[in-house]
Amino acid sequence: MSAAEKLDPEALLAEDMGRFFYDPLGWVMYAFEWGVGELDGFTGPDDWQREFLTDWGEAIKRNNFDGVKPVAAYQAATSSGHGIGKSALSSWIILFIMSTRPYCKGVVTANTSEQLRTKTWGELGKWRKRCITGHWFVYNNGKGNMNLYHAAHPESWRVDGQTCREENSESFAGLHAANSSPFYLFDEASAVPDKIWEVAEGGLTDGEPFWFVFGNPTRNTGRFRECFRKFKQRWRCRQIDSRQAKMTNKAKIEEWRSDYGEDSDFFKVRVRGMFPDASDAQFIPTSLTDEARRRVITERDVAHAATIIGVDPAYSGGDDAVIYMRRGLFAKKLWSGNKTDDDVVMAKRIADFEDKHQADAVFIDFGYGTGIKSVGATWGRNWQLIPFSSASLDPQMLNKRGEMYNSVKKWLQEGGALDEQETAEDLYSVEYRVKLDGKIVLEPKDEVKARLGRSPGCGDALALTFAAPVMKRNRMPQGSNAIPQGRTVTDYDPFR
Repeated sequence: MSAAEKLDPEALLAEDMGRFFYDPLGWVMYAFEWGVGELDGFTGPDDWQREFLTDWGEAIKRNNFDGVKPVAAYQAATSSGHGIGKSALSSWIILFIMSTRPYCKGVVTANTSEQLRTKTWGELGKWRKRCITGHWFVYNNGKGNMNLYHAAHPESWRVDGQTCREENSESFAGLHAANSSPFYLFDEASAVPDKIWEVAEGGLTDGEPFWFVFGNPTRNTGRFRECFRKFKQRWRCRQIDSRQAKMTNKAKIEEWRSDYGEDSDFFKVRVRGMFPDASDAQFIPTSLTDEARRRVITERDVAHAATIIGVDPAYSGGDDAVIYMRRGLFAKKLWSGNKTDDDVVMAKRIADFEDKHQADAVFIDFGYGTGIKSVGATWGRNWQLIPFSSASLDPQMLNKRGEMYNSVKKWLQEGGALDEQETAEDLYSVEYRVKLDGKIVLEPKDEVKARLGRSPGCGDALALTFAAPVMKRNRMPQGSNAIPQGRTVTDYDPFR
């Protein structure tokens, strides 16, 4: 460094930023005048924020990005109650990356455009004014124009606020910062559509990528929930109780505890940072499927019960066809595979399972099942087609699909066991609404598919095993001349 550069405050500041490359907490303590002006009375981050920044710094050191070879993404998911200071932490994260990593690129989103503009991006504007490097960056927060960029490098050193509408998903595609840090930050992540998550995931393949998601755990389904369950091995997960944060209104929290109880869903979501047993629109609570996954029931335990097979075919796209078997409280996925456009092959597969398990009834989704049933009929098979949109025999439910899913719900309550996680996800992901006449209608299958990123075929195949009452057949011993007694299935007209 030349003598002139040594005296240049901007050069010295840039050199200091380089020293904090591995130290987010040290940078936060250095970059703001704690205890002065607007920060009078504040000595630095809260305890949980310090832990977050320290953990992140340790991960940065382990990766030791050299500017050339890509490193593993650091992914942090934080579920919390209200008022803990996550917006402030989000602003520090953005400003730290922008200040210490030249030519970084980021995208920030939130559950609604108003939340993004007034809360997330508005908080960033406040902290940028307080930041020692704030003058390096141009900040905009106009409608449809939320960005922060380096004044000398507006295209290659920037972060943009983007709404999370699914049709805007291409804005979250690869950020292409191979020699720096591409990063994403989701605020109120419970309500960010799964499609946005999928696209963002593809942007973590180069450079030194970071992905931060924050939110109150308002929904018990979706990708934010799965950060703490299905994908927890990929995420640094935290659940922050509002009572742990210094700035929260402890008197109000105590009122909520007294009014609702500490184990209520209201208190879990708004204070404890825990996901509810069931979201407001969730038809089958996750608690039911979680309990069903822990149960162990063998086929021998339910030998007295009828054996029923449900089939959900799939003729197009990337959807899988599924064959499920249920005997009393025992259920088992027998097969799943690619689209079933060859009716003969699929019919042979079903017939083999029917014989192997001595099934008393086979129910097939009417949508793509007509050809399969026709093939089975030529072989003497008495399979039945079930139209999901036909009338319901359950007075609570609008249609047959709702009737079958309600039967699954009752079966879980009575002690049914699930054999694998995908089926559980299909069941608890279905949401519902109540019509003016009081009938419950489940959301369309396409909406469930959009949220899951796949068709809920396992859930539908299991639900089909509840299409009609079935009695166990009395089978003749081999070589016996006895007359068989009993009926395979009650008379059932799917169009009634």
